[in-house]
Amino acid sequence: MLPKKMLFPVGGGDELEARIYGALLVSKYFSTHLEIQVAESNVHSGMPKGMVLPNEIIDRLKKIQLENIRKIMSIHKNIFDSSCKKLDIIDSEMPIENQATAHLTMGVGLRSIMVAQQTKFCDVVIAAAPQKGVTTATFEAAVLESGKPVIVIPRALKEFKPDEIIIGWNNSPEVARAVSEAIPLMKKAKKVQIVSTKAYTTETLSRIKDLRNYLAMHGIETTFELIKSTFIPGESLLKTAQKGNFNFIVAGAYSKKGLKEIMLGGSSRYLLEHTTIPALVSH
Repeated sequence: MLPKKMLFPVGGGDELEARIYGALLVSKYFSTHLEIQVAESNVHSGMPKGMVLPNEIIDRLKKIQLENIRKIMSIHKNIFDSSCKKLDIIDSEMPIENQATAHLTMGVGLRSIMVAQQTKFCDVVIAAAPQKGVTTATFEAAVLESGKPVIVIPRALKEFKPDEIIIGWNNSPEVARAVSEAIPLMKKAKKVQIVSTKAYTTETLSRIKDLRNYLAMHGIETTFELIKSTFIPGESLLKTAQKGNFNFIVAGAYSKKGLKEIMLGGSSRYLLEHTTIPALVSH
């Protein structure tokens, strides 16, 4: 995973400045190009299907929307410019070799549809953990519809330094894909630890041995710990990561069951609500 282009879809809401700053921090680490996409609903997106309004009302709504778009874009642009200045990131529509660059764009339409489409044209998607752990249509679109690895960041990220990495292994295709995508990061890491539980396979130790051998072929040394799961899904992995001072999580997420399987299984809400650690997840 050595991205040339990353994409961060962002709306309004709380911690806007922190979320934009966090996404820029990630792209700065990779010295890559980041597109920050602001999405605003259009006049028709909130109307019931088949509803028709008089042209004069439509024109009035469009004028109001245009004023809102200008206001929203101004707020985002001020935050974007300030954050780029702090991080020494160049505002550019196109990437510059070996330089962190970023650009702010705005689209008008149904946000989840725009996100699902635009995230297909990047190497990595950055997604801020949804507020209170409750997933939104936009967050689901970024993770489920992009077909790309996703770096989920906490809503307030002050530092991005993925050199102590923990892998939440559940023997799924999703986590296997995430591990492969994270190999360039793990090769640079000081420490890589695999954690799992007996809940996922009767052959846990055998599968872990296979995984460690695979990573060793890439020059990645690993340690392993079998941890106890709890009644709150996602809690074991996050608490193990925090206790061990890990600063990056690699895990599978979102199987065919949708947002019901993440990390070491179960609902994503606990981890998304409480994480202070960025995570690379793959669908």
